[in-house]
Amino acid sequence: MPLPHISELIKTHAERLAIEESERLEKRRLELAEQRSDLNSPTVRIRTWEKVHELRLPSDPAHPILDFIAVSTRLTLAEVQEEQRSRAAHAAGGGGT
Repeated sequence: MPLPHISELIKTHAERLAIEESERLEKRRLELAEQRSDLNSPTVRIRTWEKVHELRLPSDPAHPILDFIAVSTRLTLAEVQEEQRSRAAHAAGGGGT
């Protein structure tokens, strides 16, 4: 039976928790970068924003959080509202992406 690695033996519970927290922080950092990345479409950025904040894009085009979403995703308010329109058209059976 092989012996565990020395590094595994000396890890305390607190050290394991610190590693897990570090991994969570890195995951969040990557998600935040993805929601702002110019390489991603507005749809991807908004979906990432929804995932990070555990919220859905509201359907009201005058909802006050839209400005926050626009700033957080580096999109214009018009781009966020276009995503709203696209989702509404899709939900109404009007197609869309």
